[in-house]
Amino acid sequence: MQSILEVALTRFAVFRRETDLYKKDFQSLGELLEDKAKEFARKPFLIFGRRKFTFSEINNLSSYLASFLNKEDIGFQDRVCIWIGNLPWFVISYFAILKLGAIAVPVNSMFKREEAKFLVEDTQAKVLIVAPENIESALNIKLRVNSLSKIISFSFNKDVYQEVIDLRDILSRKEEFFKRAMVRPQDIAEILYTSGTTGKPKGACLTHRNLLANIRDCQVAISASSKDVFSCFLPLFHSFASTVCLLFPLYTGSTTVLFRSIRPFKRVLKGIFKNRVSVFVGVPSIFSALKEVKLPLIFRIPLLKKFSNPLRVAISGASALDREVIPAFEKKFGIPLLEGYGLTEASPVVSLNPLKGKRKPGSIGKVFFSQEVKVVDSQGRELPVGEVGELIVKGPNVMKGYFKRVEDTQKTIRDGWLYTGDLAKIDEEGFIYIVGRIKDMINVRGLNVYPREVEEVIYQLPQVKECAVVGINHPRKGEVPLAFIVFKEGKSLSSQEIFNYLKDRLAIYKLPWRIEVRESLPKSSTGKIVKYLLKEEAELKFFK
Repeated sequence: MQSILEVALTRFAVFRRETDLYKKDFQSLGELLEDKAKEFARKPFLIFGRRKFTFSEINNLSSYLASFLNKEDIGFQDRVCIWIGNLPWFVISYFAILKLGAIAVPVNSMFKREEAKFLVEDTQAKVLIVAPENIESALNIKLRVNSLSKIISFSFNKDVYQEVIDLRDILSRKEEFFKRAMVRPQDIAEILYTSGTTGKPKGACLTHRNLLANIRDCQVAISASSKDVFSCFLPLFHSFASTVCLLFPLYTGSTTVLFRSIRPFKRVLKGIFKNRVSVFVGVPSIFSALKEVKLPLIFRIPLLKKFSNPLRVAISGASALDREVIPAFEKKFGIPLLEGYGLTEASPVVSLNPLKGKRKPGSIGKVFFSQEVKVVDSQGRELPVGEVGELIVKGPNVMKGYFKRVEDTQKTIRDGWLYTGDLAKIDEEGFIYIVGRIKDMINVRGLNVYPREVEEVIYQLPQVKECAVVGINHPRKGEVPLAFIVFKEGKSLSSQEIFNYLKDRLAIYKLPWRIEVRESLPKSSTGKIVKYLLKEEAELKFFK
């Protein structure tokens, strides 16, 4: 039996070892994977269903693919697109590309052929690694994009698709990748395309330094360790999941439980408890649903919940979280729900509510330690505490620029500051509050209306499940607010009842010109409400 001193010394040794790991100065993400494969060789890095991939396996498999790509003349800063959903093949492909010093270009797994073609053509990608269901589209793209020379896939009919290279065959050869690419921190690791709500999507070029800096910030914020297990059902092609659910766990030597999607939710919940997930990463729509879900009996008995619940923290990002969700979720699950903020161009996380200490409802928390933020007016002048302006960010996480878009880069990054396009205010304690998007701001007869402010009042109605406020151009009145509302199942209110409720809580110019009730609202792949579609539909319906 160990003495108290021996136990204390053992714990200190573990703490010291893990602290030292975070102090290492990695030059690239490929180097990071190789280091962790040595440190945690036999430990599961990725769990997918019943299959467990150790750190060593992911490192080796990515090296086999890197060796093949190298023989196919894929070299330094060449682009390779990955058009795969949440599968281990995505992870293996991603790290293989990075080891070469090439650039990974994740493609939205929900994209149709022409949407994917734009990314392949825009980046002049040489190779496209695809899921079987995308092979036909990939071959069509190959015929029309001159740069594209190879299509790689898995689990497909080789007799039908003879020109497609089998990823399984490549990995079974076990050809080691001996040529170590001299990848520098300032080299581009990945190009992530923005959602393109106006015009064509733009590719944010994120360097190895950008991503390494951001995962270090994440570590300081939530104090993750190799004992943690992360959930990943958010799409890996998105910056939030890529950084927080894949690269961050790699950095801390943690395990990631990978799910194809959040559905069916019972399977995800089972996987979370079976694999003892401790860090639950989601988006607002998921947390809104979770606060309503009926939990198993073992989770409803306080004493049993204390011992059976593996979760220690939940993180929400990608869009604003309703204020009522946080207390309801925390009461049900007994863990803190931390709301954060980020954008693709910032790798992506900028701020997070503190794990310990004060947290403020409606706030996206405080800026990460390696970054700076300011709120500025239209001339770029810093505004006083509490005033609303554009949020700008500076730090080692800020992207190199937009791919092949010099003018757009110069508009977005000025004097090292990333202009986010988000309207915000910062209080005297450094907590940041997002008010809305500059493009979403509604100018009602010269007065500014922030949609988020109106939405928060609407969300206080217990019957409301979701809402969105947009500005539309009225031919006589100018810009006016329009509210879209989705009710909870079995609940309803009349437009007049809602209007009367808002009239007592908002200035008259902030009141919606019209209230539309819908069964659902259009959403992006991460659950964010796509407001520009609502705006376009409304203007066509009412004024054209």
